[in-house]
Amino acid sequence: MASSMRGGGSERQVLLLARHLDRERFQPHLYLSDAVGDFLDQVPHDVPIHGYDAASQAPAVYVPGRALRRQAKYLRQVIRDAAIDVVYDRTFHMTLLAGSLAGNVRRVSTIVSPPDLALPMVESRFVEIKRRRLAAAYRRSDQVVAVSAQAAQSAESYYGLPEGSVAIVRNPVDVDGLRDAAEAATTPNGDRTLLVCVGRMTAEKGHRDLIAALPAVLRAWPHDRPPLQLRLIGDGPLRGEILRQVESLRLSNHVRSVGAVAGAAAEIASADALILPSRFEGMPNVVLEAMALGTAVIATRAGGAVELQRDRATAFWASPGDTDSIADAILRFARQPELAEQHRLAAKDLIRQEHDLRDVVRRIEDLLDPR
Repeated sequence: MASSMRGGGSERQVLLLARHLDRERFQPHLYLSDAVGDFLDQVPHDVPIHGYDAASQAPAVYVPGRALRRQAKYLRQVIRDAAIDVVYDRTFHMTLLAGSLAGNVRRVSTIVSPPDLALPMVESRFVEIKRRRLAAAYRRSDQVVAVSAQAAQSAESYYGLPEGSVAIVRNPVDVDGLRDAAEAATTPNGDRTLLVCVGRMTAEKGHRDLIAALPAVLRAWPHDRPPLQLRLIGDGPLRGEILRQVESLRLSNHVRSVGAVAGAAAEIASADALILPSRFEGMPNVVLEAMALGTAVIATRAGGAVELQRDRATAFWASPGDTDSIADAILRFARQPELAEQHRLAAKDLIRQEHDLRDVVRRIEDLLDPR
């Protein structure tokens, strides 16, 4: 289950499962609240898609909770008609919906961000009501999974779940698929240092912190490095505000916003570094992808992102929401190319050891079907 296939990290993970679940054990179906998005045409042809938007008609008068009840009714019909045995609800929006299901279907629920931060920021209304309903929905799940230790600890505390009950299954990375998708990547131009920031333009992704940090970066930029160019990939409700911030700080010569792209692998592979300025994260897919592609990483210690640090350093780290710290991390990257190369090699090893696609998918399969 996913809200849509518009191109976020959770959607990419759902797509990976749809592609790689063992067809001798599973016949996957895909439930979408809105059957739209850049990834929709990448869903395998043998996966039926059930789109609530195509089957529904919006009521003329808004009544709180009615939309969720209507969608839950449709979901129950899909489960009955398609003889579904197990439901995998990936995000808290889908868990709210799946929480209404009867106990005759197995449920595996995944938490992708620390909920104590994510729920109040993403949801502007009825936060406490949704928190209580989510807590009840997770308690009714057969297994709750989190993509990082920080997300698991937050979920157990925020929702009052038993300590140690949330399993940690880190996001898989399709390294071969990424490399194929990055074949169109060009070698970075020698006349610029290209940073790429990939993410939906919402408050938690920290784009405004990154833009605010750039004037200090440009003032202290090393003379022996090509000029800085920042490329923003993604769309979202804050895009207009972010572009106005760029103009007000007179950064238009250094920042370019290209909007959403169907796949960012080539963009990441072409960059000198990926930068993630998030205020919170579960387990950031774009960082995993950059590490797998061998692109240096500059990132905030947001949620599960910091768990990508091991005995060997893998990134230039900054504090979330701290523009001075973000500027310092960018400058450390610019001034220490040898260290950036060490990070790249350590990060590629980390991906191979802990985020192998086959190993992680096999673990998810055993959670979906524990027999």
